[in-house]
Amino acid sequence: MDDELERIKQRRLREMQRKMLLQQSKAAEPKKQEAARAPSNAEVLDGVFQGRAWEVHNAAKEQFPQVMPEVERILVDAVRAGKVNQKIDGEGLVGFFRQIGLNVRLNTQIRFSEHGELKTLEQKLKSEE
Repeated sequence: MDDELERIKQRRLREMQRKMLLQQSKAAEPKKQEAARAPSNAEVLDGVFQGRAWEVHNAAKEQFPQVMPEVERILVDAVRAGKVNQKIDGEGLVGFFRQIGLNVRLNTQIRFSEHGELKTLEQKLKSEE
């Protein structure tokens, strides 16, 4: 009887160990999938862009839709390779685009603060007349 009781205990112990291993492997699978998934181009660029860099990037995408995917890929590859090790702001990105021959035009407005409200240059000139 003791031998039979011991065998039952051993069998239950093996079953419990097997269930625990299955649970651990299931819990580890999502972590492996997350680690295996490479960050997208936007996520990589978001790590180095600051200030108005996204505004400049989006304007360049609108103005040069044929070339920008290739430029973006090269920029992302440079970031991943560690060649770009500092933050890129809007002015730096405009300079980079101009160096490679893309003259990106941004929508700019000059505004004045007058009596607590912002006025464009056009509105300011009209009010002075």
